[in-house]
Amino acid sequence: MLTRIFIFAMVAMLAVGCSRERELADVNAVYYWRTDLRLDSTERAFLQQHHIKKVYCRYFDVVMGDDGEPKPNATMTFSDTLPDGIEMVPTVYITEDCMHKPHPGLAAKLVRRILQMNETNDIRGVSEIQIDCDYTARSRQTYYDFLTAVANSCDTPVAGGQSPSASRSTPRFSLLSATIRLHQLQMPAPPVDYGVLMVYNTGDPRRFMERNPVLDLRDVKPYLRHLSGYPLPLAAAYPVYQWVRHIHGVRVEHTVDADDILRVKQAVEHERPALRQTILTYHLDKENINRYDTKTYEEIYRH
Repeated sequence: MLTRIFIFAMVAMLAVGCSRERELADVNAVYYWRTDLRLDSTERAFLQQHHIKKVYCRYFDVVMGDDGEPKPNATMTFSDTLPDGIEMVPTVYITEDCMHKPHPGLAAKLVRRILQMNETNDIRGVSEIQIDCDYTARSRQTYYDFLTAVANSCDTPVAGGQSPSASRSTPRFSLLSATIRLHQLQMPAPPVDYGVLMVYNTGDPRRFMERNPVLDLRDVKPYLRHLSGYPLPLAAAYPVYQWVRHIHGVRVEHTVDADDILRVKQAVEHERPALRQTILTYHLDKENINRYDTKTYEEIYRH
């Protein structure tokens, strides 16, 4: 995988115009961001109805411990399994402060923990992992070095089959992806196979009386000019969740209208048509499914 990343980086520098046209496969996907994998009948029907082929499942978070070292938190349990034919993509959220300085060995520990969770829960056929981090200019280089170390750990062979003594070996994971927030489009691309553009949490929560902090086209527009030349294949993720806050004792609900989601999606795809290939929604949950009608989801996923 590191060879692919190096080659892609060189091509991006020499011919950005060509690299940005590289497309991902046509895939409908969804994030799963709860602490227990447990699907009810509504969620299973949604996966089938909208031809979902990938579930990016948050396995655990990595947070800064009291001792100044990163540690896992909020680890997923697996009370259920995904339906046949749907690919699991283990996803790990790492807080930005964990990237303020290098932590040798962290990448290998992270990959090893994912492998152990897959083995413990008999999760097979996993070929990709994703890292989610709201990195900034301060943490970017350390984070990119960390991603390279993750890629190295993914490429480290493990014995074929279940036996450590097996003669043939296979890579642990063949793909590494990362989330890309809108403000990160202004930075050099991370050393991964592709990114998922998070088209949500776009606004300032303090200005909620003026704009929806979850998604507002006015907050997205300033970043659109970076899309066409961004030298990394991209998927796009759109919000279908409700953010509930209590401000001075008053319950405030932030929900994005279906028309607003579709207007932003149209603007994003106008700047970069390949972003209509792989579409995700955040996140899989019965309440989120029932928040929008079937037609809205069909338009998001472009059946």
